[in-house]
Amino acid sequence: MTGPQRRQQLIEVGRALFAERGFEGTSVEQISEAADVSKPVIYEHFGGKEGLYAVVVDREIQALLGQITDALTEHEGNARALLEAAAMALLDYIETSTDGFRILVRDSPPGQSTGSFASLISDIATQVEHILAAEFKRRRLDPKTAPLYAQMLVGMVAIPGGWWLDSRRMKKEDVAAHLVNLAWNGLAGMEARPTLRSRVKG
Repeated sequence: MTGPQRRQQLIEVGRALFAERGFEGTSVEQISEAADVSKPVIYEHFGGKEGLYAVVVDREIQALLGQITDALTEHEGNARALLEAAAMALLDYIETSTDGFRILVRDSPPGQSTGSFASLISDIATQVEHILAAEFKRRRLDPKTAPLYAQMLVGMVAIPGGWWLDSRRMKKEDVAAHLVNLAWNGLAGMEARPTLRSRVKG
């Protein structure tokens, strides 16, 4: 096996183990045993378990961001179609890259600031901020709030996506349709200056 082939094998083995057991529950010994290599081989390629985990997470993030970016590019200009495309792209990723999604939603190892699910949500939200800002301007809503709404919308898709992965009680397209129903109709009825009515003194 060549160096690049060995590296790819270790990434695939690590991906499966991290998805099943998490970062803390996976040891270098387990990785080496599953890959049928000695522990020094893992250190040679990745410097240790942390290095392998970082590569696995980075690949998953790039794959997911790529799918969502492609989906948004295909439907640019149509706000509802963009929302539907983003929801389906995330659910498609969850369905086809189950191990990757399970890794991303787990907590990052101590000391790692990137690769957490929260940072991933933030990265995806950044992709849709400008789309929301343009839609807000068109509806005479404050475009400065677009980043906040982008975070909420992406989170609203991601968390139910995890529920759907475990339950599979509904078809993927139905899950996406219900998510878009709540998001789209919620956006349609937005107030220009929302307030907490229960906090308003009479």
